[in-house]
Amino acid sequence: MSVHKYGKNNATNRIVILISGNGTNLQSIIDARNAGKFNAEIVAVISNRANVFGLERAKLAGIPAITLDHAYFNNRDEFDLTLAKTVEKFNPTLILLSGFMSILSNIFLSRFHRNVINIHPSLLPKYKGLRTHQRALAAGDSFAGATVHFVNENLDDGPCILQAKVKIRPDESPESLAKRVLKMEHIIFPLAVQWFCDKRLALKNGIAIFDGIPLPKMGQQFEKTSQIHDGRFGP
Repeated sequence: MSVHKYGKNNATNRIVILISGNGTNLQSIIDARNAGKFNAEIVAVISNRANVFGLERAKLAGIPAITLDHAYFNNRDEFDLTLAKTVEKFNPTLILLSGFMSILSNIFLSRFHRNVINIHPSLLPKYKGLRTHQRALAAGDSFAGATVHFVNENLDDGPCILQAKVKIRPDESPESLAKRVLKMEHIIFPLAVQWFCDKRLALKNGIAIFDGIPLPKMGQQFEKTSQIHDGRFGP
């Protein structure tokens, strides 16, 4: 894990990251930004749970780390409104959900609906919600994977941007599959952020657009490790 202090640059993009836990995908975004993979400043990390390690990752990187514990709010609408007002203070151009274990309502999304991206550990539209790896194994699937997608008010339901597949092994367990899928998450999440920051990726009229062309229903398919070096797809 990179722990050197996070430095500001002349970034035109401002990213707020929402978390609920350990924050390994958060770390992949911090590392990619520090490596100059995209032109952005991570302006805040906000957790809906207290004392999670993802907040420590943010602090180690010199990024403002904020806790808005959902347990202290009377209802979902109250939490979403407070979260929205907190995020608005940072004037973000992109909001990332990195293991954020809460469904955002239109109270939040109506303010940011074109600029919210999530990563989910399944090949959407399969296995929305939790226990994705167990469900893939129980179904006898040949492949599992991860999906980066735009967020709407429904659970794991927004337009897909990018997917990465891993072949399920005969002796696979949910734990071993989770580790292998997570490695792919750490590749495709920063790549999608790069596309967005480079203005190659946008949400228009509920459709994910890449380089001016609507993406397929399941998003672009990540297949070659070499594709991460310049953000392109192709031979």
